[in-house]
Amino acid sequence: MNFLGNIIWLIFGGFLAAMGYVFGGFILCLTIVGIPWGMQCFKIAGLVIWPFGKTVVSSKTNSGCLSLLFNIIWLLFGGLYTAFIHLIFAALLFITIIGIPFARQHMKLVELSLMPFGKQVV
Repeated sequence: MNFLGNIIWLIFGGFLAAMGYVFGGFILCLTIVGIPWGMQCFKIAGLVIWPFGKTVVSSKTNSGCLSLLFNIIWLLFGGLYTAFIHLIFAALLFITIIGIPFARQHMKLVELSLMPFGKQVV
């Protein structure tokens, strides 16, 4: 069932959304300072391209206050916007019965797009 959900997701916008994250990641990685945020864009793109069957968990690494600082910078410069967009899509998909599994995937993406540092996709 996860395979079918991923194929439908991919056809109806998942591929384009993932390419948007990949493009943003490449742009951020062009600057030396933006590499940590670019890597997080690639992590989110991996979840966006194939979300069914994956979960977001807190990582076991101890990154301390640097992770918190990077998450705050992420929130200020686009994290809130992307989380809000995923939240809107989730609300629209929850209206229909057929869209509920896809809305749940958007809610998973809200969690990761708010604070990607210190999270891991399994």
